[in-house]
Amino acid sequence: MMDWILPLALILVGLLTGIIGEKVVFHRLQKFATDKNIPGSHIIFTSLQSMPFVWFMLAGFSGAVVSAPIKTDIINLLQRLTTIAFLFSITLVAARFTAGFLNLYTKSAARATASLISNVAKAAVLGLGILIILQTLGIAITPIITTLGVGGLAVGLALQDTLANLFAGFYLILSKQARTGDYVKLNDGNEGYVIDISWRNTTIRELSNNVVIVPNSKLGSTIFTNYHLPAKEITLTMNVGVSYNSDLEQVERVTVEVAKEVMQEIAPELIKNEPYIRFHTFGDFSIDFTLYMRVSEYFDQRIGKHLFIKKLHKRYQEVGIAIPFPIQDVYVRGTGE
Repeated sequence: MMDWILPLALILVGLLTGIIGEKVVFHRLQKFATDKNIPGSHIIFTSLQSMPFVWFMLAGFSGAVVSAPIKTDIINLLQRLTTIAFLFSITLVAARFTAGFLNLYTKSAARATASLISNVAKAAVLGLGILIILQTLGIAITPIITTLGVGGLAVGLALQDTLANLFAGFYLILSKQARTGDYVKLNDGNEGYVIDISWRNTTIRELSNNVVIVPNSKLGSTIFTNYHLPAKEITLTMNVGVSYNSDLEQVERVTVEVAKEVMQEIAPELIKNEPYIRFHTFGDFSIDFTLYMRVSEYFDQRIGKHLFIKKLHKRYQEVGIAIPFPIQDVYVRGTGE
């Protein structure tokens, strides 16, 4: 029993040190980095979550194995298992770290990423880490790679639809035809914001907060409109008609003033792009024109139209500009007897 005191003590020390390191030291460092707003600290601490405890435990277990009164072959086996566990934990941290900083880079570069990219990056790091572990343990990885290649060909033939969606997702992201955050309208009438592009589907959130799931291969082959390309800003158009008795110079001045007021409320950063109108039709009851006004994005058209109609109607009433409504004169011919 005396021979087992030191191994058990090492395991206990590793356990206690892991708990203290995880619950006290790690959390305090995380809080300090958060308070100081250190760039990338959130990703680093998220990647290291639970790992200090695991590493201290592995260190205590490794020391216990060396000092335990057990056979040499068992010691070698336990050391190999400890090495595998340690290398796998390092691989897991590297995978989290890579995916996290990939997301951070795309956001800081004013790009939109998707779960497909981060998941593929994480899978690639995990796969590479596993191959390194096998190589470290003395296992030849060349036959494994060859087997995976042949097996991958067979799996690829069996999963043609899944691979088609996967590569279509890559094409959508790399070509930037659809990015997370973009507002798109599909040829079948569905429309909304792209919230994710995964390995199989593209998820679109409608304005009603419902979710539309579209296979990547279908989205890649269908006709759709991206209202955030080439820029999020969009031109709002409104058709208006005024009475033939109106002073068109006054109509133009008042209408543009109202449009500027609306832009100042919903898109002040675009006010340099002054709104304008163009008269185009002598209608049956009115002289018709179209207003052109810039708004920040597609969804802002709704509030823009709402405010413009309210303000324009009030201003026209104040200055005496009439918006005519259809009038029809009926002449009844009398019949003589």
